[in-house]
Amino acid sequence: MTPRIFDLHCDLLSYLANRSFADPFDPDLGCSIPHLRAGKVRLQVCAIYTNVVPESPVIAEKQARIFAALPKNHPEYFYLLQHTRQLDAAENAYKTGLLAAIENAAGLANESEALEKAFERLDRIHTHCGGLLYISFTHHGENRFGGGNYTTAGLKEDGKALLDYMSGKGICIDLSHTSDALAEGILEHMELNNLDITPIASHSNFRAVWDHPRNLSDELARVIIAKGGLIGLNFVRAFLHDDSPEALYAHIRHGLALGAEDHLAFGADFFYTADHPDPSRQPFYHPEHGSASVFPALIEQLRKQGFSDQVLQKLSYGNFLKFLESRV
Repeated sequence: MTPRIFDLHCDLLSYLANRSFADPFDPDLGCSIPHLRAGKVRLQVCAIYTNVVPESPVIAEKQARIFAALPKNHPEYFYLLQHTRQLDAAENAYKTGLLAAIENAAGLANESEALEKAFERLDRIHTHCGGLLYISFTHHGENRFGGGNYTTAGLKEDGKALLDYMSGKGICIDLSHTSDALAEGILEHMELNNLDITPIASHSNFRAVWDHPRNLSDELARVIIAKGGLIGLNFVRAFLHDDSPEALYAHIRHGLALGAEDHLAFGADFFYTADHPDPSRQPFYHPEHGSASVFPALIEQLRKQGFSDQVLQKLSYGNFLKFLESRV
């Protein structure tokens, strides 16, 4: 029997916000409604993603409005998850619960605005979306808060101030897109100032298995585990293995070897790839991981690879559910 699936990261919102032809039923979108239903995805975190451009805050707030509207426009498919008690009833109705997150804090304030604007927008988006599960400070590049995974920049003063403001609000810090220096700076600042923030990696694999700057070093993974965070396994081919879909098994085994049995989850990172400007990255996913609909087949394949039902249950939804319950 295929367990229900909870997924830590997708880019449904940026797809819906940025394309005139956008349709949540689009079969070319890996996290479309039909794919989510076929994959038994019962909880999906939707990222509010922006690039580092002057209009980033406008784009972010547009995506927040789209997120809030999804359960209203499609009540037969979605609901806003406000408490884990909702999950069992929704399971029987085959609905998908939604949680919001921010991918790139450039969406809170552009590079020239007063920092207080970021705090105001954070509060507004947090309220409008019924809460935020996590914030990642950067994407691939650098912004006023710190350096992304393709840079060497660390934590900046505005990043420190944003961490201070986040403390105690129940919002995790996502380390998936940080440079190593930014991750180190975030963890050091949190430790020195005793901040109440849990670090996670919502959609990252392991660098020891596939050497890519988007993947976690063992040192960083161990810190996330020790601090009670989650690590969401990413299905994007460039971060998994260029040629071997079976590398996903190695990433899971490596996570288990690091002691992450109670901290691994899925963070598949499905987004619309057909109009991506870099054709060299196509196909973005191995066929075995091409959309959310593959989850039942994937779980069965993992079972054949020798992963126990206990591990598969934790990976599919159990660890994420326990994490949410601990935060209520």
